[in-house]
Amino acid sequence: MPFGKYAGRKLLHLPEPYLVWFSNKGFPEGKLGQQLALMHEVKVNGLESMLAPLLRDD
Repeated sequence: MPFGKYAGRKLLHLPEPYLVWFSNKGFPEGKLGQQLALMHEVKVNGLESMLAPLLRDD
């Protein structure tokens, strides 16, 4: 996440309530907004475990 309280975290590691808040208020424009919307869907549907193996340990 490039800004805010969760700056520096991977999008997959953002708390679900934070993504729900964005969903209610509106996601930012552009690529980041699309990625946040996708992470919202992933978390709401319990699919985090499918993406976890794709993360690097950067």
